[in-house]
Amino acid sequence: MSDQLLMEIGTGSIINKRNKCTISRASKNVIVVLSAYNEETSIGSIILLTRLYADRVIMVDDASSDQTVEIAKKAGAEVIINKTNKGKGASLETGFKSAINLGADIIVTMDSRGRHNPDDIPRLIDPIVTGTADVVNGTRYLNSVDWNTPVYRRVGQTILGRFANKKSGKIRDYQTPFRAFAASTKDIIHFDANDLAKEDEMLVNACKSGLRIKEVEIGTHYKFEDRVQAPGKYVLGVLRGVVRDIEVNKPLYFYAVPGFALATCGFYMGLKFLEDLVFGIESLHLWYILIMVFLSVAGVYMTVTGIVMHSMAEVAQTEAT
Repeated sequence: MSDQLLMEIGTGSIINKRNKCTISRASKNVIVVLSAYNEETSIGSIILLTRLYADRVIMVDDASSDQTVEIAKKAGAEVIINKTNKGKGASLETGFKSAINLGADIIVTMDSRGRHNPDDIPRLIDPIVTGTADVVNGTRYLNSVDWNTPVYRRVGQTILGRFANKKSGKIRDYQTPFRAFAASTKDIIHFDANDLAKEDEMLVNACKSGLRIKEVEIGTHYKFEDRVQAPGKYVLGVLRGVVRDIEVNKPLYFYAVPGFALATCGFYMGLKFLEDLVFGIESLHLWYILIMVFLSVAGVYMTVTGIVMHSMAEVAQTEAT
């Protein structure tokens, strides 16, 4: 980006010119929500570029310890500060509600580390502007594989996507945070999770609620390599997402099946205990009794928990339909 362009952005001349053109075409109040935590190296340029395509930019700072807040304010964002680190999901929830209160017609969420190009915002919001979608998902894989994405991330996204697609149909990219939402989705879209599952849960809930979802192709840029999540940490996040998915959507498998196995072992040990007690085959040991009781109680508890959670999920699904 040239120095002249940066100067023009700083004075607001380009922002006013480009925004006037974009807003007149869209006739919508577009607000972009960013969640940031120690993003001083990227947040300023992201906000300046994003302002070319949005009426407002809201940045929710998740208790950063660097200059993220100061830079964001100078770049023209409306900043909300979390006093404690609450996680990305909670920050996006705060920003989403703030955007609704400010009269947003369309809310866009995107990465604050420079992985998304703000130039894609007009393409992202167009289906909502034209009335053909309620939620628009920016996908990196609409027509081809995005080779800019590290291999370990593509593998993890594929695994999480397979679990999510079993619940909501075919969506190509569940793990992109670059999305647009119509204001009418405010009572449906929630950002409850703070791990990798937060991205797919939003789309799953949208699908279950009958919202119209459309995907448009976007680009992804991994320019800030020091901020890209380490492979080991990312893999652990994927595993947590898979386990959480099974726990929420398949409680019988997660709780009842292993619980029944534990209870069976405990009851078998109980029968052996009675046999030893009656016939005096061998001396009894305290550790044996403790293990027997623990397996029996834990197994019964997990089995009952799985059955109850499964019943609750069935009732919730029936009410939703």
